[in-house]
Amino acid sequence: MNTTDEQGGFDADVAVIGLGAIGSSAAWRLATRGVDVIGFEQFEPGNAWGGSTGKTRLFRVACLEHPGLPPIARRARDLWRELEASAGERLFLETGGLMIGPPDSHIIEGTLAAAAAHDLPVERLDADEIARRFPAHALMNPGDVGVWDPEAGILRPEAAIVAAAAAARAAGARILTGTRVVAIEPDAEGITVRTDAAEYRVRQVAVTSGPWIGHFLPELPLTPHRVIMTWFRARDGHSADLDRLPVFIRSVPGHDTWIWGHGVVPADGAKTPREFGGFDAKVGPEFDGPFTADDPDAIDRVVHPGETDEIRDLVAATFPDLEPEPSDVTTCIMAHTPDGQFLIGATEHPRVFVGGGCSGHSFKHASALGELVAQSVVGEPHFTDAAFLDPRRFSA
Repeated sequence: MNTTDEQGGFDADVAVIGLGAIGSSAAWRLATRGVDVIGFEQFEPGNAWGGSTGKTRLFRVACLEHPGLPPIARRARDLWRELEASAGERLFLETGGLMIGPPDSHIIEGTLAAAAAHDLPVERLDADEIARRFPAHALMNPGDVGVWDPEAGILRPEAAIVAAAAAARAAGARILTGTRVVAIEPDAEGITVRTDAAEYRVRQVAVTSGPWIGHFLPELPLTPHRVIMTWFRARDGHSADLDRLPVFIRSVPGHDTWIWGHGVVPADGAKTPREFGGFDAKVGPEFDGPFTADDPDAIDRVVHPGETDEIRDLVAATFPDLEPEPSDVTTCIMAHTPDGQFLIGATEHPRVFVGGGCSGHSFKHASALGELVAQSVVGEPHFTDAAFLDPRRFSA
């Protein structure tokens, strides 16, 4: 089936392939600019099969991964708030966040570098101050210090994606769900997008299919891999709520590694909006690789005995207020680039753009990354310097 009209015209100005974290926002931001957008999603927005499942995602402004990220985080926060207003539900909860590690660790040095580059209101803490203000973090390695990021918090990923897709529809985008794109075929005049049921002609394409990006752009160095996420209950008689165990990235006592997560989110709506309630503490290990590539269409969704032993031991060594045996587990897919930064902007193919390469830390930025993709597609200047995210950096 060919949907193109008899005059050889186009079905849309831009096709967005994949409506996950970045794609849903890219479709939204393109549609608000008056661009004729058609979005393709092989499942449904907010599904559990890609890289944006798991109840919550951490949000930070003092981003230790690169000093160029804070402006993207702040723009993302503005866009999350805009989506909250349109959806009528809370998507982002600002809690503050604590980074703990040796003074010369990447956790501390990277956070302080980002803060210094953008004059962020972070606070340096010594071990005694950490233990006094955040008693659930009292166990530390000798010499560890902390950095408090007051702008950190948590996001609801599934709800945020649903809200962005709805906002895209409201702005005029056509959203096709349950539609798998099998190929994109650029030619001299445009691009043919082939799905499992039809083909479409568009002028430009934004490939935002997360771990499936390699199906369309195999030349990009992207490694999809399976990830296990874990949650932990507070021990009887102990508290591990967000005020005691806020968002964190920190070293593990007696171990040469680090973990990330946040405390229990109460279900009663007293301390936090009701939409966020009912989550146990979420804790995960570092994702620094090396990674073995997994086929995103054949991910093992079963968590097998022994696969949570490492994180159980790390939780036991760090948080005496938590039961070390996970209360809940699930899987998702991440896709890492060699340098741990995203792929945002033009590719080597005319009229083909990309937004992806989550590398374990993209969701907080996703709404703004969608904005950057939209700006790339329409030829607008980026709202901040995003050269470090240019996909062509690997072929230079």
